[in-house]
Amino acid sequence: MVDLSNYNNDWYQPGSAFKRTSWYYINIIFINNSLLPFSGLKVFLLRLYGAKIGKGVMIKPSVNIKYPWFLTIGDHCWIGEKAWIDNLGPVTIGAHSCLSQGALLLSGNHDFSKEGFDLMIEPIVLEEGVWIGAQAIVCGGAVCRSHAVLTAGSVASGVLSAFSIYRGNPAEFVKPRLMK
Repeated sequence: MVDLSNYNNDWYQPGSAFKRTSWYYINIIFINNSLLPFSGLKVFLLRLYGAKIGKGVMIKPSVNIKYPWFLTIGDHCWIGEKAWIDNLGPVTIGAHSCLSQGALLLSGNHDFSKEGFDLMIEPIVLEEGVWIGAQAIVCGGAVCRSHAVLTAGSVASGVLSAFSIYRGNPAEFVKPRLMK
């Protein structure tokens, strides 16, 4: 039986209270704001808070990022409207990758087999050229190899092979991704 009164994640210390609180407001005002379409300021603020971001990164309006100090984004990536990077732990997005509208990266989860519903955190790795489709979900522990595609509305929780297209919940291999 789950007993949420036993829940305890005191072990999880993602940053000082000041850092987390100040980022919370910066994120609301500048990153997760639908009225600010410009990426330059967003990239500057993310870097200021510890994100490692390459050149030519495009961050669309209404993006939500939990903790930038756990985020690495390679060169020339696109982060679409309403994408949510819920990175309680490390998230790496390789160069030339795309998160489409409403894509969700979840590096945290709960252990439903434990009475205390323990917090679990696993990294997410998107290698170079990965495309995460609109409203697709990538769970903690997932690795999307070079140029893998996760189609719209699909859910990935394991390893997606390089140059492959995946669809469904759970995501299953559909066919190779042929590049011209």
